[in-house]
Amino acid sequence: MFFFHPADLLMIPAILLSLWAQMRVKGAYAKYAAVRTQSGLTGAEVASRILNGARIDNVAIEPIPGELTDHYDSEKKKLRLSQSIHSGNSIAAVGIAAHEAGHALQDAQNYGPMRLRHSIYPLASLGSSLAFPLIFIGLIFNFSFAGALIQAGILLYTAAVAFTLLTLPVEFDASRRAVAILASTGQFSPDEMRGVRRVLSAAALTYVAAAAAAALQLLRLILIAQRRR
Repeated sequence: MFFFHPADLLMIPAILLSLWAQMRVKGAYAKYAAVRTQSGLTGAEVASRILNGARIDNVAIEPIPGELTDHYDSEKKKLRLSQSIHSGNSIAAVGIAAHEAGHALQDAQNYGPMRLRHSIYPLASLGSSLAFPLIFIGLIFNFSFAGALIQAGILLYTAAVAFTLLTLPVEFDASRRAVAILASTGQFSPDEMRGVRRVLSAAALTYVAAAAAAALQLLRLILIAQRRR
């Protein structure tokens, strides 16, 4: 049965890792969102200084609703920060804002992994939407072309997995840039920088967990397809 295949057990470690990563990032964020930096700089001010220092003048910084909804939009050249990060002057706000500014620097410098990830996004998005319906139809119904549907679904999902894996170097590099830039300013104490690293390290775990879950899901689908044959 599709829903009770032994390969489903592969998802247990992925789920546990995801839950652990979420706990880590929420814990680190809650801790360091309550600690104000000595400089008093807000996340928006830190991001603006990083962009100005890199002579990037075509990226707008704007607040958005939600918590931990921060992201950089390379299409519209907008660095969007959640309200608590945009206007906050905590260690968490500074670290997260600097991380997102790191993505803007990657974009300006044509960072390879970011470009590659962007190029496969349309196919990855299609794979995320169509892979499971195709595989489900191929497994449930005994069409003559059911096997072809399953293979097409697996290939599409492979593109989605590739996108998730490419996210890792992009995110790790953005955090590396953020830490290096903040440390170079001399405006943040060693304790503050330690907090920044912990926040960004915890956030990185969520991407690792997502990549692991995607890879294990792909393996699960392959094993289910093999058994059907």
